[in-house]
Amino acid sequence: MPTKRALSKPCPDTLPLPFEPITVRIPIAVRMTGIGRSKLYELIKAGEVETVKIGTATLVKVASLHRLVERGAG
Repeated sequence: MPTKRALSKPCPDTLPLPFEPITVRIPIAVRMTGIGRSKLYELIKAGEVETVKIGTATLVKVASLHRLVERGAG
């Protein structure tokens, strides 16, 4: 009799989204831009990257990441 195998569920962070999010958490913003975490925090502090706080979560506005890369700031 065949044994049942546990089906592994894909990690939600690796699934493609059917739309572009309007905000992302810091680790995702770092991966999206390729810059380091410390540099991202410097850019946030300097007002070069926009964030929004919801509860304790700091969310980075994706549009501000696009603008950052387009103008080549930093």
